[in-house]
Amino acid sequence: MEHLFDKEWEIMSAGGASGEAFFARLDEEKLFLKRNSSPFIAVLSAEGIVPRLKWTKRLENGDVITAQHWLNGRELKADEMAGARVGKLLKKIHSSKALTSMLRRLGKEPYEAFVMLDEVKSTLDIELNMLKPVREAIEFLHEHAKKVTTGDYVVCHGDVNHNNWLLSEVDELFLIDWDGAMLADPAVDVGMLLYWYIPEKDWEQWMEQYGESLTDHFRIRMKWYAVCQALFMLQWQKDKGRLHDVAKWMNFLQRCFQSDCPNENKK
Repeated sequence: MEHLFDKEWEIMSAGGASGEAFFARLDEEKLFLKRNSSPFIAVLSAEGIVPRLKWTKRLENGDVITAQHWLNGRELKADEMAGARVGKLLKKIHSSKALTSMLRRLGKEPYEAFVMLDEVKSTLDIELNMLKPVREAIEFLHEHAKKVTTGDYVVCHGDVNHNNWLLSEVDELFLIDWDGAMLADPAVDVGMLLYWYIPEKDWEQWMEQYGESLTDHFRIRMKWYAVCQALFMLQWQKDKGRLHDVAKWMNFLQRCFQSDCPNENKK
């Protein structure tokens, strides 16, 4: 990475599992660098969803380096996820034709519920499958899979936890870390956000900020996808040996079944 800059630049790892992200600093200029970032980043930058893209360079070995302005700021706190700006930015993302068009050009196919269910079943190991809450969750997913079908496939982030929301020092809000971007039901993002951060009594108010009504159909879709993602995370955390986080996601999974879904029992 150093050969992209003069020797005066200070370059350091930005951490993360991939090891492909770096910070570069020279006096007052700061950049966030990423190796082989998706071309999707350019559209996200143009839409004002991520910090501004400064340049893209292709190396002789074929790697592509992108440089974004490194903003001073902070992650959102968990209690700030109820704010109106979060809902409005998420709605902007879900409504963007430019983002959807770019993902389709990159070859992304809609991530349908039946595909997700098959992946969940093939991911879970024997030990998790023996647990009663997991078996009941799989039964729920099978029983209601036909109810979550939708033709409304939009660009979804896939990991809307508060750590991925960046508030700059000049009060600009961004959603970062788009490696898991997908074409999916918007309930994929909204469901995880509401189930994780927002008390159920406040769901309708949050949905008004988002710009949609909280219908019975949307409720069952949110619950279905939240359960699916909880099962994925259970296995992922178990594979990492993070027993504390396994317990946390098991609690989340069980919490999903404490919410009210008015049409859940309708056939």
